[in-house]
Amino acid sequence: MRQLVSYLNDHLAGSVGAIELLDHLVETHEGEPLAAFLQGLRDDIKADQDVLRKIVQRFNADESSIRKAGAWLAEKIARAKINLAGQKRRELGLLQALEALILGITGKQLLWRALNASIGGSPLLRGVDLTKLEERAIEQIERVETQRLEVARAVLLRMK
Repeated sequence: MRQLVSYLNDHLAGSVGAIELLDHLVETHEGEPLAAFLQGLRDDIKADQDVLRKIVQRFNADESSIRKAGAWLAEKIARAKINLAGQKRRELGLLQALEALILGITGKQLLWRALNASIGGSPLLRGVDLTKLEERAIEQIERVETQRLEVARAVLLRMK
């Protein structure tokens, strides 16, 4: 049981980092159409994070403050890297941030799939539609990938 809770807390910490990153990106791109996209994605990830928090609570476990703090700190370091790089690198930083979000959301998709395959029938997961959560993660990946490719075209063509 401890290992399962540790696994869930790893994913919860990842969601903390993702939300922090999205908050920063929304602020950075305020007034641009991209901000609305990022805010919508943030809202979706926050909703998924709330589901994951409830699952952790159902296992009578605490959220790992250390893991969440580590994710928060990692996001701050990544943000500093993006901010210190200047305007041209800021655009490249957006591309890298979108790639990081895709990786994180893919991890979340795989979390939902693993839970469904292993303990999906557990009474502790009653009322949690893991299949729907996995499908939602796939949809999020597709949305971010579409945006990432738009940014890649704009950024990488200018770098030639």
